Amino acid sequence: MISRIRANFEQRCVVLPETESWVASPTAGVERKMLDRIGDEIARATSIVRFAPNTAFAEHVHGGGEEFFVLDGLFVDDAGEYPAGTYVRNPAGSKHAPRAGKDGATLFVKLHQFASNDLARAVVSSARALWLPGSVRGLSVLPLHDFAEEHVALVRWQPNTRFHRHSHWGGEEILVLDGVFRDEQGDYPAGTWLRNPHLSSHTPFTSSEGATIFVKVGHLLPTKLA
Repeated sequence: MISRIRANFEQRCVVLPETESWVASPTAGVERKMLDRIGDEIARATSIVRFAPNTAFAEHVHGGGEEFFVLDGLFVDDAGEYPAGTYVRNPAGSKHAPRAGKDGATLFVKLHQFASNDLARAVVSSARALWLPGSVRGLSVLPLHDFAEEHVALVRWQPNTRFHRHSHWGGEEILVLDGVFRDEQGDYPAGTWLRNPHLSSHTPFTSSEGATIFVKVGHLLPTKLA
């Protein structure tokens, strides 16, 4: 059975944290908020995944690649330990048997969304890596991954920062990690997921809270989604 959740990538999507329910996975102790999905248990999927303390996941192969950001807790596999704030890319064909630490873990996960020739593994700690000045005052950027048109980064917005109006070539996807991210279409508190389609545009800003966002651009070109 094929599940289709927010599978029209030409539509703008906004999922506020309180509007999406946790759904049990086939593995005991693992729950998901399904943000977008095409497929069943093997799927092109974007999810928030919550692991109960000490939950172990069976060894599995990443047929189309796996990308995740640890939101809280500690995530562990045979290659290392990944505390909150860690970004990991496991390319297509890699495998692992991960588990959560004693306090559990929550991850933002994207599956089966890699280009076939994007084969680099990456592990980036946001606590230890070098943040760079952004293109406007008040922004700091931590690049996480770049391949062809695809760019992934963390962006810190100081309070009362405004960015110029811009279009998203290849679309834009955002997860708000803290604070409140805003644009002319609304306010997006921590935990909000947004997907803006190819050639959409907006003028984002922050108010007194500031914000930190996970942002991915360039991966929603219609030719890549066909």
